This record gives sequence, structure tokens and C-alpha cells, in this order.
Amino acid sequence: MPESLPDRDALAPFEALLGSGGVLTDPALTGRYTRDQRDLMQGETPAVLRPRSVEEVQALVGLARAQGFGLVPQGGNTGYVGGATPEPGRRQLVVTLERMTRIRAVDPLNFTLSCDAGTILADAQKAAEADGLFLPLSLGSEGSCRLGGNLGTNAGGLQVLRYGMARDLVLGLEVVLPDGTLFSDMRTLRKNNIGYDLKQLFIGAEGTLGIITGVVLKLWPAQGQRATAWLELAAGAPIPEMAALVRRETSDLASTFELISASSLGLVTEMRGAETGLKAGPGGAVLLELTASSERIPLDDVLMGCLEALMERGWVVDAVLAQSETQRRAFWAVRETIPEGEKHAGGSVKHDIAVPISRLTDFLARGAALLAERLPDVRLSVYGHVGDGNLHYNLVVPAGRDRVAFTREIEAGFAHDLYTIALEYGGGYSAEYGIGRFKRDLLERYSDPARLRLIAAVKHGLDPDGIMNAGALV
Repeated sequence: MPESLPDRDALAPFEALLGSGGVLTDPALTGRYTRDQRDLMQGETPAVLRPRSVEEVQALVGLARAQGFGLVPQGGNTGYVGGATPEPGRRQLVVTLERMTRIRAVDPLNFTLSCDAGTILADAQKAAEADGLFLPLSLGSEGSCRLGGNLGTNAGGLQVLRYGMARDLVLGLEVVLPDGTLFSDMRTLRKNNIGYDLKQLFIGAEGTLGIITGVVLKLWPAQGQRATAWLELAAGAPIPEMAALVRRETSDLASTFELISASSLGLVTEMRGAETGLKAGPGGAVLLELTASSERIPLDDVLMGCLEALMERGWVVDAVLAQSETQRRAFWAVRETIPEGEKHAGGSVKHDIAVPISRLTDFLARGAALLAERLPDVRLSVYGHVGDGNLHYNLVVPAGRDRVAFTREIEAGFAHDLYTIALEYGGGYSAEYGIGRFKRDLLERYSDPARLRLIAAVKHGLDPDGIMNAGALV
């Protein structure tokens, strides 16, 4: 890179390019872009760049290279692993596409949506709904997260069981590369077999290979019918067998199968200061939802038949069926409030575990034994999208303990033993959060040499000067 100018002089070309409101330098305005979502890292940046077009993104990449700046692409800054936080001392500019939110096209016959990567996920969902279609990517942060960040982290969410991860929903992509050129592959084709699937390089790359500026997403028919139940589980209820039975008995109409431990439910109750009206059985609870696009499918009957099969096997001791949309939303509010309940209790150390569904029960048993042995007084909050093998295995910070210090202590010791169990079962330590800055050491520690060599080769091939999100992932 060239020798850098003082920041105030080096930023002038960006201000000329991006115009009024395009470059933020006041700490009062940049602060929300430099603090990670979990308040574990305070970053710094000379400026936040807010382009309005793909052409401006291309131009600012060229300016950054010329002025010796690194770039940190940032979506809604809702991630949990510090992947979008500019590091102190690295002279990195934050690039946010929050002014690039155009819905470019919705094609009801092709079942696709094309839009800018700065589009808020909830707005993309609404654009699909307006044409009688459905975008299944759904997260707790969907009102503020942006599609570029969702793709950069390969977001999972609530409906992976039926529709897959973010990468499974992408047909086309547009990316500004580290040299400022544009990779445009915004095709809406379902069958597109012309060599390497290059778009997949950038999904899950956390902004280290380029800046995603546009996306084509798959859509489905609007899911106008829902059947939702809250299940109280018996002690020792076999989660893998339950999930498999639900898929078979419902002809794969189950869109979500969410485990909620009694402890996690208790956190919500404590935060609200009142009972939720829902109970967990000795084995916890499951929030189960079936969806269908046609009113001709007797979805309530399908759900009832599934529940009967679960109860006959003694796996479910009681169930509450949502009788209205209001009640359904109340069920989901409990599930979506768990992270807030953890925060209210003093915060938590988050472990985003993935294991094959068939090994979930084994992992939970060994994890409980490990916790009882090593940290018997620490409260555990377990919940997650167990229909796809994803557990949020969180330790609540004990009263009187400093949250950051406790987090560092757990990450240096207990977490590695927990990850070792997951890896032993063919699982991993990052199901849907990504690697970012907080899990980079885990990638280096647990990856085989061939994987690390390929990652390094791809990074060097596309970004030899290392200007894209240095410090994240690699």
C-alpha cells in the first residue's frame, strides 16, 4: 500500500465522492458503528462511509487503496462475533450500505426478489409479501439486520429446517472486489451450471473478499396458513427422534422446531416479572410450527395427528395449540425474548453449537455433565433451532461477576472442552454466527491444514493487499 496521508486530508476525496452525509467523522455519529453488538469490543475508525450506488462503492474502494485505508463492510451491526467492528490501530473505514436499499425487482412467476444488499431483511420480506410471495430467511434481528450482513455471515435463523441457510436462498450476487472491479452475477436462473459457483465464495466470507452490493433471492408462495403448538417435553424426550417423527408425520410441512429449556423460559419470566402462561416440562419445551400456502391442506388436523403420535410415545406430556394469531405471536414472543432475558439477568457467554441432529441428545447429556463438574453454580440457558442441529448453549453471568471478564474466562477454558465434545460428534463451534474476530483463534485451532491453506489462498488471490476486513475470519 502507498504511504498514507493524515486522515483529515486523506478523507477529502471520499467527501467529494459521497457528498452530504456520505462521510461521518463525528464520534457522536460513528460510535454506533464501532461498538460490537455484545459490547465486548470497542473499535475505532477515522470515518464511516455511506455510498448511495454500486458505482460509488467501486470508487471508494479505489480511493481506500490509494490512501492506505482498510475497509470494514458492515450490515446492521447485529452480529455476535465482532466481524463488523473496525479494529483499533488498523486504520479501517467502515462501509455501510444503509443508503442502498432499493428493491430492484420482484418476479412473481420466477419466484425471485432482486435488491440492494443494504436492504433491511424485514423490508425484503414485505416486498415479497406485497406480491403474494414469501422470503423464508427470518431472524430475531430482522427489523435491523441487512441482507449484505446476512449473506456475509451466511445467516441461519428460525426456518433453516425447511428452507436452508442464507446461502441456500441465493440465486445471484453482485460484489465489488478489492481492486474496485465489479463481479456481477445477478442471474435469476434456477439451473445455472457454468463452471465454479463463484457467488458462494462471498457468502459466509464476512466481507473479507469484497463488498456485496446486490442479491437475487429465491422466494416461495406466501404461507397463508399456520398451525402452531407449544409442547411440554417429558424427561429424557429424545429430540432427534422427535424431530424426525415430526418431519415424517407432517410431510415436511414443519418450518420450525425450536427447543426452549426450562431455564431459558425462566429468564423470560424473571425479566417480565410475570408468568408467561406457558410451561416447560421436565425435558423443556418445543415451539413447533407448520406452514402451508394452500387453505386446502388441513393443517390443524396434520398438527393434531403429529401431536398424538408424540404423546403416544410418551415424549410430550402436554401441549397448547395457538387458537389465534395473537396467541401464536405470544408463543413466538417468548422464544424471541430469551436473549433479552439473558441480558436482563446479567448477560451470557454465547456458544453457537452445531451438531448432527442425531447426536443432539448425546451432546446435551455430556455438556450437562461437563457443566456440573466444572461450573456447578453457573446457570445454563439452552435454546435454539434444534430441528437443524443448532443449539445456543449459553452460560448466564453469575451475580456480582464482571461480564467481560467472565466471558474471557469461559472462552479460555470451559468453551474449548465444550467445542471438543461437539467436534467429536461431527459438529462445530459456529452454527450461524460466523467467525468474525472473536472466533478466529478457533478456526486456526480446530481447522485441518488443508482448509486453512485453501482459505489463505482464496484470500490472497482476491485481496492480496489485505484491505478487506483485515482481522476478521483470517
